[in-house]
Amino acid sequence: MKQLYIKQKVFSLSEKFTVKDQDEKDVYYVEGSFMKVPKTFTIMNQDRDEVALITKKVLSFLPTFFVEVNGEEVVTIKKELSFLKAKYSIDSADIEVEGNWMDMDFQVLHQGRVVGEVGKKWFSWGDSYRVQILEEEMETMILALVIAIDCVKADQANNTATF
Repeated sequence: MKQLYIKQKVFSLSEKFTVKDQDEKDVYYVEGSFMKVPKTFTIMNQDRDEVALITKKVLSFLPTFFVEVNGEEVVTIKKELSFLKAKYSIDSADIEVEGNWMDMDFQVLHQGRVVGEVGKKWFSWGDSYRVQILEEEMETMILALVIAIDCVKADQANNTATF
């Protein structure tokens, strides 16, 4: 079982951050497209090769985010029309998220099997999300999904602040 850590409130003005392992070593690099349309986040491995891409759909009535891993779209996250509380759906043929994903406390399932778990963690370098990878071949997809969900949360917070 592998553990990764993503520092909370990672989306700063520069929109660049790293994902660390349990030894606090950088294992992934994430870069946002500051002030560009469409808004994207690129996830790169230690060699700085792109392994995943998160894109916010331009000109849509409700926010929609696409997650690509190795050039293939694997997940779409959409805001649903709701008047009382923000509600989102995750669309994927093989991927399910169970738990409270807006509070970053959930399990990721692939074809019904738990392949990852996400939760808040108090860690030596600051509050973070702990991402436990239970099936190593799913690591990039799980990481991309977690960062995409954080993008959705940041987008929702920004939209709420402007009203």
